[in-house]
Amino acid sequence: MIVMKFGGSSVESRVAIDRVATIVAARAGRHPIVVVSAMGKTTNRLLALADHAVRGDRDRALTALKELEQFTIEEGGAVGGAVPALFQELAELVKGLAVLGELTPRSIDAISAFGERISSLIVAEAFRRNGLDAVHADSREYIVTDERHTQAAPLYPETYDRLKTKLAPIASRQIVVMGGFIGSTRAGVTTTLGRGGSDFSASIIGAGVDAEEIQIWTDVDGMLTCDPRILPVGHRVRVISFSEAAELAYFGAKVLHPSTVLPAIDKNIPVLILNSRRPEVEGTRIVSQAVPAKNVFKSIACKLNITLVHIKSTRMLMAHGYLRRIFEVFDRYQTSVDLLATSEISVSLTVDTTQYIDKIIQDLSEYAEVTVEEGSAIICLVGENIGMTPGIAGRVFASIKDVNVRMISQGASNLNLSFVVDGGDLRKAVAALHDEFFSDPDAQVFERKPAA
Repeated sequence: MIVMKFGGSSVESRVAIDRVATIVAARAGRHPIVVVSAMGKTTNRLLALADHAVRGDRDRALTALKELEQFTIEEGGAVGGAVPALFQELAELVKGLAVLGELTPRSIDAISAFGERISSLIVAEAFRRNGLDAVHADSREYIVTDERHTQAAPLYPETYDRLKTKLAPIASRQIVVMGGFIGSTRAGVTTTLGRGGSDFSASIIGAGVDAEEIQIWTDVDGMLTCDPRILPVGHRVRVISFSEAAELAYFGAKVLHPSTVLPAIDKNIPVLILNSRRPEVEGTRIVSQAVPAKNVFKSIACKLNITLVHIKSTRMLMAHGYLRRIFEVFDRYQTSVDLLATSEISVSLTVDTTQYIDKIIQDLSEYAEVTVEEGSAIICLVGENIGMTPGIAGRVFASIKDVNVRMISQGASNLNLSFVVDGGDLRKAVAALHDEFFSDPDAQVFERKPAA
């Protein structure tokens, strides 16, 4: 049994969905459970029309909903009565939001869940149209979560029990199609796992049914040695460890949701990153143990639009609880810190959201001098050979000697060496690093990108 997850770009149109059907048909003998995201940008459109509704523009919201329904019918192909019924249910919800004038986290989950609920029905119908023995399953009946709306966490024992006892027997007989990203509380209230959570759903389902493999089908050939948005010369990574993949995902590799690998690690299930537009490409295989490579690093990840915060105080020099006071401020405003560097009298750290930065600065300024640098970027070099390679930091910074490095962080993980540069220097730095460390990629671990 395998789990195959297809992202929004893989199910964005009738042509794309038929392509998915062909891919699944070729693997029908492996008893696939297919997990799909919402079609294209449907989730964004749903949240936008909900916003119109709560702002009092009910007619605009309903017009946007009608346009979305038309798009879905045109691009999804023939649909049964279940899809129009969902749009009717959605219309009633939008009208209710217009009356209430408030969009709560619970309402956000209810609205955004419709994308996957609709796409999974459409894909199941398309599979049957293409001759596959497919059945739809509502993910909310199997993924049990806590009540943290918009960022719910799975209740694993109950979820795994439902998947193993109820879903696996169905999947042994038919191809199951499910929506990713969604679940429900014990009381049956719809929840979501957060943006990008369809990858997470696939991993949870794979772990619950003891799948032999979890496949994440997207629109790229797999993980690359550098971010193609920054530098389009990266080589494909054939195989990488769970730990390395998780590190890359956290530091900006958009091909994989950071939480995806957690259930897979627990059950030691390989995860494959594959391209639905180029299914003949073998993609990237994520496994428990890294394959030894001649190259020190596996990839260079980048996180853009980072804010660098410098906190300096002589009054608190060596004072007990100084760091605790700093982090209590960030916790108070639910702002996560990515990188951290400390000295006797100062702390530098990075955040990727500035929603509460003014309040954070105000609170910290009670006992410290605070300066902020916006428009920065994190560069993160990931590889399991870092800790065993003498002089590696020297090679890294020698290769970017013409770039001003604003902050360096190493030690918390033996898997990465991270530093901060100005956003304007990002491409130059990544190009220099890629030339230094990937000019001769190990053929066992990388597939060299053909010269243009």
